[in-house]
Amino acid sequence: MTVQSPVERSRQRALPNFIFASRWLQLPLYLGLIVAQCVYVFHFWVELTHLIEAVFGNENALRILITSIGYKAGADWVPQLNETVIMLVVLGLIDVVMISNLLIMVIVGGYETFVSRMNLEGHPDQPEWLSHVNASVLKVKLATAIIGISSIHLLKTFINAENYTEKVLLWQTLIHIAFLFSALAIALADRLMAPVGQERHD
Repeated sequence: MTVQSPVERSRQRALPNFIFASRWLQLPLYLGLIVAQCVYVFHFWVELTHLIEAVFGNENALRILITSIGYKAGADWVPQLNETVIMLVVLGLIDVVMISNLLIMVIVGGYETFVSRMNLEGHPDQPEWLSHVNASVLKVKLATAIIGISSIHLLKTFINAENYTEKVLLWQTLIHIAFLFSALAIALADRLMAPVGQERHD
């Protein structure tokens, strides 16, 4: 058997090393998601500021809020900060928070899984799920997060149902059900493909 020299082995490993190093091309994508996270934080505080101003009687802030949530009433309705408007605005803020949580899962989990280890073992703020994250776990968690976001959107639609047609309400409900079945299918496929005896993590 021919013994390869270190130089020959190094040349043979050059291409695999180059291919493996290409994972760093994903880094700008995760940095871009961090920028998107900043945009969501800014949007959250703008909406919250308008809500606080509306509470103290700022009519311009109230009109901006009502426009942003798409709330409408009868032709003789005078814009006012009623319970329905507050609920829709708060649900919108919760929606922003849930999307931000989804972004964090994608950024942290994706970087840890596909780019490089973060070596956060022992860090007091290390997410519990990050210790056993992999591509399958990440897919299930993302699907669950999307269902939560879809639920918030559906609730906002039902609260403001008079401003939507039956067709829109039906389609939003069907899409939400499709998300539910998709998440169940992903979780089932993950369980079926797991090796026998492999420890499962929720």
